[in-house]
Order: sequence, then structure tokens, then C-alpha cells
Amino acid sequence: MKPIGYWLNRTDKALTGHMNSMLAEFGLTRLAWQVLNVVADDPRATDTRILAVLAANADADALADAVETVLAGDWAARPEPGRLALTADGRARLAQVAERVDAFRERSAAGITDEEYRIAVTVLERMTHNLESGAGH
Repeated sequence: MKPIGYWLNRTDKALTGHMNSMLAEFGLTRLAWQVLNVVADDPRATDTRILAVLAANADADALADAVETVLAGDWAARPEPGRLALTADGRARLAQVAERVDAFRERSAAGITDEEYRIAVTVLERMTHNLESGAGH
């Protein structure tokens, strides 16, 4: 059996690769889609908030590029410096993307029960907490 790190890396690459392919027709990447979700969840989202929420997903330069992607694609606008808000068109298109993402999630979780999914997430959360809190030192 391969170690968990191997499967974490392969899973993340598979998720990113498939999502990027699926989202390409919308002019998005997985990371840009994640930025849009932060903005959708917080109508007063700031660049600082986006960086904080998505820090585990990418570095600051990649996140800045993703922000530029959503601005250039008219998904979001800057109602004031340092802040993002979805445009009306961006909100409508994000609803279309959500349908595709739901189908993608179903495909990626095929054959996995809700309980298995919860267990996997719980184990990963616990491992992360153990390592980030310094447990075991």
C-alpha cells in the first residue's frame, strides 16, 4: 500500500487537473473558482480575506493571478480598492458553473458512501491538527 502522502498528492493533482479542464470553457481554473466562492460567500470580500481563506490552497502570487482572472473575465469587479464583489453576470455564470461542479463532485465521489467520505475528511483533519499543533513532539 502506498503511503497517505502519495495519495494526497495524486488526489489533489487529479482534482485540480479535472476541475481545470472542466472549468476552462468558462475561462476559470480551480483556484479562480475558489476565489469566486469566497466573494460569493462574503459580498464585502477583500483581497486580504481571500488570501486568508485560501492560504492553504495556493501562495499569494497564485491567488493574485486568480483574482486578476476573475476581474478580467468580468466575474467580479472592484467596488472600491482592495475589495471584490461579483458582477450580476458573474453571479449568473457562477450558478451555471455550480451545476458542473456538482456533477464533478458526484463523479469524484462515485462508490464512496457519505460515511466513508466523512471518515476520510475527519482523519485528514486530525492528521493536520496533529502536525500543526506540534502533537507528538
